[in-house]
Amino acid sequence: MGFWDAITDLVDAATPWATVEAEAPPAEDKDTKEQSEDKDEDKEEPAEDDEEDEEDEEDDEPKDPKEELEEACKNSKQCAPAKHHFDECVERVTAQEADGEAKEDCVEEFFHLAHCATQCAAPKLWSVLK
Repeated sequence: MGFWDAITDLVDAATPWATVEAEAPPAEDKDTKEQSEDKDEDKEEPAEDDEEDEEDEEDDEPKDPKEELEEACKNSKQCAPAKHHFDECVERVTAQEADGEAKEDCVEEFFHLAHCATQCAAPKLWSVLK
């Protein structure tokens, strides 16, 4: 490819008025359309098998130990105060929603609990990952 060819290609790619060239699909007869629809229906069945295979492959993947460790830490003695505050807040907000007017949410309490669980699980996670 020569120098001028490269410049021409760059200019053609950069111009907004570049001509788009595409081939139109061939005109189909009515009988051909019916046959293609039948073929499309046949193609759908193997696609379902492919989805099942993908789900099986996903099941074979190892689980993240962080989630399990954090769940155990949320229920541990170390995070009991944060969990207690979060549970109280959830009960309070649920009662307010039943009355029709929830004036608060439990985002702050949730983040405190999540932070506690993460801090608790971190040293255990490193020992599992080594």
